[in-house]
Amino acid sequence: MQVYLTAAPEDVREAARHNRPLCHAAYRIGTDSALLRGNLLLEARGGLMALSDRDVPPVERPEALCGAILRECGRRGYTGILLDFEHSPRPDLTALVRALGKQAGRRKLYLPESYGAAAPGACVLISTAVSGGSLAQCLREAADRWGGYQHLALDVQRLRMDFTLPAPSGQGTPLSAEEFQTLWDRENPSVFFSQDLCARYFTYTQRGSVHFVLFDDADTLSRKVRLGAGAGIGTAFFLWPEIRDLAGRLFSGG
Repeated sequence: MQVYLTAAPEDVREAARHNRPLCHAAYRIGTDSALLRGNLLLEARGGLMALSDRDVPPVERPEALCGAILRECGRRGYTGILLDFEHSPRPDLTALVRALGKQAGRRKLYLPESYGAAAPGACVLISTAVSGGSLAQCLREAADRWGGYQHLALDVQRLRMDFTLPAPSGQGTPLSAEEFQTLWDRENPSVFFSQDLCARYFTYTQRGSVHFVLFDDADTLSRKVRLGAGAGIGTAFFLWPEIRDLAGRLFSGG
């Protein structure tokens, strides 16, 4: 499996020490359908482009923006494009995705499921941060939706989630690294492993309520990648700031 580290320009040198290809989170969309690039190193070449939809204005010229994206890929030697689109689909961005799907050629296109129908043949991103059912079943269902595991890519998100039981909605409260460490130090918990979720967990009681905390470490993240690779998924993405403290253990194999 090909594993990419998604890194902002200021993190490129640090992330590159771990000998994994980079996905450059340096690109966004500006006014007049312009492609904007952050302060990326001149020598940064290869890997993938990551394009954000954060604070994006209306894209009135999707074909022109598509052309600018592909020209930048050519200049930098990018072999593909990650559409890091976090918000609900918009018609103008759907038009951009459709144009990229038609014109990307040999460059791989990775995108969220919400845009998957706009670019048949692209790889849709499936989060590994599941809190119910099983990760294997989640991947099987996604493969059924999108025509096989070869059309999926893993979005390896690091879980740190606190659930107040019972949790019928399956929704928990995300914990920052600092919040998780404070809780860990306070509770000194007994930790268990969920085979289905491929994650670790512990419980604690506060103000009469029972809490269930689900989290990842280097071992569980590696297991998730191996599970995806074993199923036939060819690509996985790690967000560098999420796993910076685990990188030495995750990528010790060189």
